[in-house]
Amino acid sequence: MSTKSNVAMIASLVSEPSRAAILIALLDGRFHTASELAHMAGIKPQTASFHLSKMTEAQIVTVEKQGRHRYYGIQNSEVARVMESLLSIAPPVQIKSFKQASEDEAIRLARTCYDHIAGHLGVQIMSFFIQKGILSEDQDGLHVTEKGETFFADLQMDLKQMRQKRRSFSHKCLDWSERRHHLAGALGSSLLDRLFELNWIERLPTTRALRITADGKRGFQEIFSIEIG
Repeated sequence: MSTKSNVAMIASLVSEPSRAAILIALLDGRFHTASELAHMAGIKPQTASFHLSKMTEAQIVTVEKQGRHRYYGIQNSEVARVMESLLSIAPPVQIKSFKQASEDEAIRLARTCYDHIAGHLGVQIMSFFIQKGILSEDQDGLHVTEKGETFFADLQMDLKQMRQKRRSFSHKCLDWSERRHHLAGALGSSLLDRLFELNWIERLPTTRALRITADGKRGFQEIFSIEIG
């Protein structure tokens, strides 16, 4: 049996600091230009373009063209899951300024992990689902219970439509900052979209941190029993 694979090639791509910074920026689930990603990663636009080309060739990053512009995003949820897992075992970044401390606090409270919710908020939501019997877990993974069917219907989420998507319906994703799991898959993605629609959360510019609105604080308290100060 051959033990050869392209794992080393992928590992070498994501281990380069600038490429890792770009991929972490792309965990916000949005598409960005090379210039935007260069700014986020603290590198020159030409350098960002070089790295993005390498990662596009390796199918880690995807690109969409609109006129003269190119927009880059993470290839799929599997790439995002690998990056989140790597972050969970990486040593913490040293905080050297008040700005860094504020940004770190925001990221740890609530953020996007590609197309679902991560951070303290994401983990608390997952915990609520399990404790309240909305989701059950066995050796085959996560399942929506009968109680869960009612809960998500009341939240105006279409489970039938989610199950028809060509992706995992629901699975756990290890949260790097909490060292516990949050919800991923089509269910996690649809939940994120629904919370945006309800105006419970808002995106912040140039970061994947999420701001919890006043409506969100009330909603998470009333529906999810999550108190956010």
